[in-house]
Amino acid sequence: MKWLVLLGLMALSECIVIMPLTKTKTMREVLRERNLLNNFLEEQANRLSDDSASDPKLSTRPLRNALDMAYVGNITIGTPPKEFRVVFDTGSSDLWVPSIKCISPSCHTHITFDHNKSSTFRLTRRPFRILYGSGLMNGVLAYDTVRIGNLVSTDQPFGLSLQQFGFDNVPFDGILGLSYPSLAIPGTIPIFDKLKQQGSISEPVFAFYLSTHKENGSVLMFGGVDHSYYKGKLNWIPVSRTLSWLITVDRISMNGRVIGCEHGCEALVDTGTSLIYGPAKLVTNIQRLIHAMPHGSEYMVSCPVISTLPPVIFTINGIDYSVPAEAYIHKVSNILCLSSFQGADISKWILGDVFLRLYFSVYDRGNNRIGLAPAV
Repeated sequence: MKWLVLLGLMALSECIVIMPLTKTKTMREVLRERNLLNNFLEEQANRLSDDSASDPKLSTRPLRNALDMAYVGNITIGTPPKEFRVVFDTGSSDLWVPSIKCISPSCHTHITFDHNKSSTFRLTRRPFRILYGSGLMNGVLAYDTVRIGNLVSTDQPFGLSLQQFGFDNVPFDGILGLSYPSLAIPGTIPIFDKLKQQGSISEPVFAFYLSTHKENGSVLMFGGVDHSYYKGKLNWIPVSRTLSWLITVDRISMNGRVIGCEHGCEALVDTGTSLIYGPAKLVTNIQRLIHAMPHGSEYMVSCPVISTLPPVIFTINGIDYSVPAEAYIHKVSNILCLSSFQGADISKWILGDVFLRLYFSVYDRGNNRIGLAPAV
């Protein structure tokens, strides 16, 4: 599932959401062939302000790193609560999980929601569809109580999947979007906005710390920032358009040479994407510069040369953010190393987990800005 672009089309009472790329990358298929993915499947934070006093409204949630391909956390839906594994996704705004009524085989490999067992459930007759680059989800809009740790949103709109394709063997049941309301199903309120309206969070911010190579240690925090997860100070970047978590990149360079965004460009900061996406022509040039060769739909790099490759520098709001070769080359085995850059038919760049593992990120809805600092 990849970059979610809500077109807001309403036809025959159906909301259609278009997602032109895939968040479940083809590299996942490489891992699955080696049984790595299947094996995987088998606290207080400080305030964002200078006042670091503890606040009972702050909430920190652990995330599990699924082989550097996705970061998964637990939520509950219903009364009594039923637990689901979701990707907390800054590239979309809607929450959805599979329904027990789902007819697709992939639904039965995940936890499903039985609306008959929840006393707080409310169903609508409003269908919607989310189209992905490698699949789709057809569902119906519903309302129920959703909990993220100690945060509770009552009568929260969410989607129940009745039919889905492209979600086989993924290590999560559904998706929880954390982007702006403009990307949500028209007329609904995303869960972060509901929590903000209810006063459940002390400040309208959330933050991610994404670990590298290890299953535990990743953290999502609501309402504040734990400063122990980053070095130095947060550098604040204004959101270029309050449609989603879009920022302006000044340029992309390697060895002092500009290789992308020569006159500036937009980039989506997306926790729901594992790789770095860019316009196909520019990414093909990067693959050439790092001596990557086509390997099916991926690009393969000779593992021994990783130490000789230069970093790719993203200059954002005047600050250089370095992505070293050890980060943008994914080592699948001792002999198979793959580039984490992917080209697509898009004009923007998408900074996924490859970038966000290096930089602690804060999403400030109150001031429409993103904070970045080197992760510890």
